[in-house]
Amino acid sequence: MSVNDQLFVIERRTLLRAGAVLSLAALAGCTTSNVLTPATGTGSDQTAASLGYVNALRKGKGLSPLVADRAASKAAMTQAARMANVGKMQHLIGWNDSFYNRMKSHGVTLPAAENIAVGQDDAERACLAWYRSPKHLENMLGNYRGLGVAVAQNAASGNRPYWAMVLAG
Repeated sequence: MSVNDQLFVIERRTLLRAGAVLSLAALAGCTTSNVLTPATGTGSDQTAASLGYVNALRKGKGLSPLVADRAASKAAMTQAARMANVGKMQHLIGWNDSFYNRMKSHGVTLPAAENIAVGQDDAERACLAWYRSPKHLENMLGNYRGLGVAVAQNAASGNRPYWAMVLAG
């Protein structure tokens, strides 16, 4: 085999490896677009069930109450569904995930914050878990006006309830 033939084989292997890496990156990026559908899971808006708990907490600290925010509710549902679909409690899922872009795509007024949880049976227990966490509590007491809360389950992740709370400016 000549030197030129050897270089061609090396270059071809390099291109094939690069193609494989790019394909995997593209597939990993696709995991950020999972949407909750009846075929993949169930979910519900828990904003009304959570608003009383959060506003009681805020009132006790002399803060103004939050209102139900439709865009924040949609963003919370999307995040809860994403977590249920992959079976992981994470804010960022996939290589190209961005909290900022996710909030903007749902029309959430910035600044915004997100609390997540897994395993709680109802909105009261989810809010209590966030209350007991200093960073989550800080978000609930932050300078926000709107609230959205959702829960989602997916058979692929054992039907564990995944919770998301979005607070909007």
